[in-house]
Amino acid sequence: MNLNLTLIGQLIAFLIFVGFCMKYVWPPIVVAMAERQKRIAEGLDAADKATRELENAKGQIADELAAARSQVSELIEQANKRASQIVEEAQGKARAEAEKIMASANAQIAQETAQAKEALRAELASLALAGAERVLGASVDEKAHKKLLAELAEEL
Repeated sequence: MNLNLTLIGQLIAFLIFVGFCMKYVWPPIVVAMAERQKRIAEGLDAADKATRELENAKGQIADELAAARSQVSELIEQANKRASQIVEEAQGKARAEAEKIMASANAQIAQETAQAKEALRAELASLALAGAERVLGASVDEKAHKKLLAELAEEL
């Protein structure tokens, strides 16, 4: 066998194989590669989009947390104001009640003082009558001198 003829036969077989591969095998491989490249690109785009959405979500969460914190601080401030207002109202009511009690006590003291003065006047009148009886040595008619004793009690 001739070496040149073998090489030419192998070259022809190789060219037929390459032609067959280019016509029937290569196009599906190219299509599969293009589809895979397209899916990879879509996956990368989806990952980028997900990353952006995650960052946006983090920003929104941070904004909502800041809003919630400010709302909570406002609520706490309002609660503190209301608590101090309630305390002030309670203190005002307590002061008013204390003033009522003091006024009632002062009125009762004044009434009891007036009653005590009246009792002392009556006792003083009877003591004065007893003293006058002893000084005079005779009994003084109480009915006759009742008007005189009442005037004396009024003067005292």
